[in-house]
Amino acid sequence: MNPHATLPGPSPRTRGAVLAGLAVLALASAVFVVRRPLMMSAPMCVAGRWHGCFDTFNGVVLMTLVALPLSGLVVWALARHRRAGGTASAWRTSLAEVGMVHGTVPFLWMTMMPGAGPGAAPRRVSLVPLRDLVTMGTGGVVGNLLVLAALGFFAPMRFRALSSVPRVLALGVGCSVLVEVAQYVLWLDRVSSVDDVLVNAAGAVLAALASRRWWRTTAEAPADRPGAAPTPAGRSVSGTHTEPHTPAIRPPA
Repeated sequence: MNPHATLPGPSPRTRGAVLAGLAVLALASAVFVVRRPLMMSAPMCVAGRWHGCFDTFNGVVLMTLVALPLSGLVVWALARHRRAGGTASAWRTSLAEVGMVHGTVPFLWMTMMPGAGPGAAPRRVSLVPLRDLVTMGTGGVVGNLLVLAALGFFAPMRFRALSSVPRVLALGVGCSVLVEVAQYVLWLDRVSSVDDVLVNAAGAVLAALASRRWWRTTAEAPADRPGAAPTPAGRSVSGTHTEPHTPAIRPPA
């Protein structure tokens, strides 16, 4: 027996199955934790009522979970179509596209929900950094970190131009600024705060760091380098003409 021999690692299919099992387990745990608030909004969503379902956080979370199988079916259809066309990384690209939409739109919907007095209460703007952060509470901080987390996680995997932490940070800041400006312009009775921009962008960066092992390989792929042109026959490296070498022909004995 060779003491220095190493055991073969698990196959990609095995690793994928393990990751899928862990994802299902995490989702089931999250659903178990928030089962009571979701069940409160379930009757409204089943009845198709806007009030109590689509205008509450619990209702949006419930509809996001219900739409997960549909998103998985879309990922499968896109990946199958891309693989038939010979596209490389078909599954990763399809998962990144659907994940960005499915994981970002619900949180953006929540941030655009109006407050108690939309159109009547005075517009509120907070431009002093870290002043509103202490009043957010744990739930507010975690919620703001998750607003652009899916975008930061999947965008570098889909777009090579975004496969760097500074670019993801710029993307998070830009998207968050647009959200805060929209809240102010639409008069939703919500505070347009610079702290929201900072926390949202931080969530995007943290999510990008979590997925770095998947998009770093694409970003660091060697580019096409101009190699040395092959030297044609009859040419030397310096460019001077040389006669090709031919073996001497001897007459038969």
